[in-house]
Amino acid sequence: MTVSNAVLPTRQGVFGGLGVYAAAVAFGVLLWWLSAFHVARMPFVGPWDFSWLWYLAAVLGMFWYGRGLARLAAARRPPAWRIAFYFLGVGAIYFVLQTHFDYLAQHMFFLNRVQHIVMHHLGPFLIALSWPGAVLAAGAPEPLVRLADRRAVRAVLRVLQQPFLAAVLFVGLIVLWLLPTVHFRAMIDPRLYAIMNWSMVLDGLLFWCLILDPRPSPPAFCSFPARIITVVLIMFPQIATGALIAFAGKDIYSFYAWCGRIYPSVGALDDQQYGGLIIWIPAAMMSVVALLVVINMLRLAEEEAEGFAEEANYGDNNQGIIVSSRSWTGDTPRRGA
Repeated sequence: MTVSNAVLPTRQGVFGGLGVYAAAVAFGVLLWWLSAFHVARMPFVGPWDFSWLWYLAAVLGMFWYGRGLARLAAARRPPAWRIAFYFLGVGAIYFVLQTHFDYLAQHMFFLNRVQHIVMHHLGPFLIALSWPGAVLAAGAPEPLVRLADRRAVRAVLRVLQQPFLAAVLFVGLIVLWLLPTVHFRAMIDPRLYAIMNWSMVLDGLLFWCLILDPRPSPPAFCSFPARIITVVLIMFPQIATGALIAFAGKDIYSFYAWCGRIYPSVGALDDQQYGGLIIWIPAAMMSVVALLVVINMLRLAEEEAEGFAEEANYGDNNQGIIVSSRSWTGDTPRRGA
């Protein structure tokens, strides 16, 4: 997801929207104070353990995206479904990390797995599917856009988004944080807990932006067939990991017995089994959905290439009339998207 081809609109000042920034900080201070001193009185959607980084990432990400939509010409704005997916993706990640759901996820293994599925799979998947690069580039502060478009940053992304390495990181981080000793340490150490969550979200964004890039290669980092192979291959380690946990005959995650489960009626083995099934089934289904999306992207790219070839060869002799399945599927060319 690059911004090199984005048209940056004229800005009034470098940052703009100072009133919005001030209001966001003031509201953040209120949430921090309530979380620190009156957390038991806050509603479920209030933060259990307020984090400035998560709060600002969500608020600024939504503000810059909204401002980018307002700045872009109507012809350059994404369709409504992409806009909806972006806000749903950001909102889903925020919900599992900055509401009382985070407290529940710290006291039930299967809810912790739901949290990680949202952080690593669903939320980043929706954000990547929205393909928000051009909109964010139009709304974010210009120095930040220039930083993101630096050659060094793009070189690092190119390395991290090599299909094989991206797949290893995607599956490897899941397995790493599920190792019983590592998981226990991460759950009792606030700093390591934050590193675990950030690594899951950032890796999810890197991986799904690689897989769901709507462009052919180049300019995309890898071809559609390579993406299809990648999403198929990552299914099997996740299925195996979920099965090993679901069918374990003993409690391997002692942290939840140590801290106390929030639902005493759910025993250790049941909790563990539900968590293993969540790793097994929803994660594998996300790969299936991604596979279908990539196959559709491949179809659209081939039709677009055929359409431009027909236009080049026969456009002048046929008064510019091109026959393409886009006429009845409702798809439109995406060259330069």
